[in-house]
Amino acid sequence: MTSVRNHRPPLSGNKWFIVLVALLVSACSPKVRTVPVATKPVAEKPVVKPEKAPAKPNVVEAKSSVVSLILPLSLDKLAPGQNYSSADLKKANMSVEYYQGFKLALDSVAGQGANFKLQVYDSKDDAAIHSLGLNPQVKNGDLIVGPIFPEDIRLFAAMFQYSRKPLVSPLSPASPTLFNNQNLVTMTPPLEYHARGAATYIASRLKPKKVYILNSGFSDEKLYTAPFKRTIDSLSKRRIQVVPFTVVRGNLTPLVAQLNNKVDNIFLVSSTKQAFLMVTLKSLDTLSRKFPVMVFGHPNWEKFAFLKAPLLQRLKTHITSTDKVDYKSPETNNFIRLYRKVYRADPTDFAIKGFDEGLYFGQLLARDDDSYRRVEQNDFTGIHNSFHFEKRPGQGWINTHVDILRYENFELKPVQ
Repeated sequence: MTSVRNHRPPLSGNKWFIVLVALLVSACSPKVRTVPVATKPVAEKPVVKPEKAPAKPNVVEAKSSVVSLILPLSLDKLAPGQNYSSADLKKANMSVEYYQGFKLALDSVAGQGANFKLQVYDSKDDAAIHSLGLNPQVKNGDLIVGPIFPEDIRLFAAMFQYSRKPLVSPLSPASPTLFNNQNLVTMTPPLEYHARGAATYIASRLKPKKVYILNSGFSDEKLYTAPFKRTIDSLSKRRIQVVPFTVVRGNLTPLVAQLNNKVDNIFLVSSTKQAFLMVTLKSLDTLSRKFPVMVFGHPNWEKFAFLKAPLLQRLKTHITSTDKVDYKSPETNNFIRLYRKVYRADPTDFAIKGFDEGLYFGQLLARDDDSYRRVEQNDFTGIHNSFHFEKRPGQGWINTHVDILRYENFELKPVQ
């Protein structure tokens, strides 16, 4: 059953979004199991003591898990005289796409006998979020998914700081250290865990003698390089030497004397600055004509159109990723067919994320125990990402699973 709060009459414009909102407010009927109870027949003749009226058959409802989705729909913008900005409309569309995937997953689990009540709320502003934090229907439910954005999560997490209720951050990779909530479930691995994943792969699979960290000089790169170095040092017991080097105008000449011409020289480049990357990667390409080179880059590189696949392939570039979908797998194709059948549209990344997360928590809630409160004991392989959680004091549960991808045949493929 889907409950939606605070609807407003739609405007004439934005027909596509109105169709999405129409899908959002559609509800599924609760599954009710009826169990007839046998009763005594009424006596045919009067007796001294009148018998009680025959008992009515008892109706027994199956246990219903209550899930609250808190999404930035901004439904107040549908009121007469109001308009969606392009940013608000983008957030609202993202929210509906995530909801559709999440609901499709719960419907799939419900088809196996589970029962859910899905409540959808609008996190349009701080006042709405504060009100939701006090709402008994939210507080007394089984699971809260959302809000979406870090500033909203911070406000909501503070209101539930002393609750035992799992509070799911479904999309944000923000570090859970920002929120100070021991029951937060961070579904998207923060940058630190990308760094740890790359370092673990290098230390356990490649086992080099040295790793070169090429810095641009901007302090934000330490968010990646610091946990990378800590992990390399820990796993190798400092047997792998980490060599930091600040690159100026692409000049790598000071490193040449340290390079090996027989095995891959591994370089970590954590910058996301276009000017620095264009110059530095070109210098590495030149260097690779004399020395074997392997590059590990920032996970955002996958989104940068200015980074060309032929160059990245020549540099044997690896990146970490949490959202690589294998569109050739049978599971993905089955999901896409089902999604098209239900919603008459192709699923976006947000819809696929919603499906994975809805399926994960739906299956845990369907159990008779409290598995959804012990996610660190329950791994999951999804279409969009897999889940492997660590429980950290004061930070809650953090999904630490990242994939290692490498450019082959001019596209990113998982490393086998």
